Amino acid sequence: MLLPKRVKYRKQFRGRMQGDAKGGDYVAFGDYAMVAMEPAWIKSNQIEACRITMSRYFKRGGKIYIRIFPDKPVTKKPQEVRMGKGKGAVEFWVSVVKPGRILFEVANVTEDQAREALRLAAHKLPIKTKMVAREIYDEAQ
Repeated sequence: MLLPKRVKYRKQFRGRMQGDAKGGDYVAFGDYAMVAMEPAWIKSNQIEACRITMSRYFKRGGKIYIRIFPDKPVTKKPQEVRMGKGKGAVEFWVSVVKPGRILFEVANVTEDQAREALRLAAHKLPIKTKMVAREIYDEAQ
């Protein structure tokens, strides 16, 4: 699973998931991509499940690019512990995803293969997604 190698300040506030994606909202590496339609926290094990699903579907072809990284720690206090005594220990890591964010990209595959692989991966995520293709811009403009 993905998690940061080192973090300087381990515990963070929960924050708010308002607005659209600030960056990472265009297809940069692959030919087809999965775009988030809703805001959510995507856990590191959900990202890993998507990666495994797509790589199994492609067998040995295709290239998968993961465009999100879980760098936000989520803490939790143990069960049946009284209030107070500080913030809980880090339980898991999440990536904050906002609408319009590219989650995964795939290359070196046909459109049908990409559509099916991204559909299978989308079932592993807690949000609605859609597939988009790379926009080819004419250099003459």
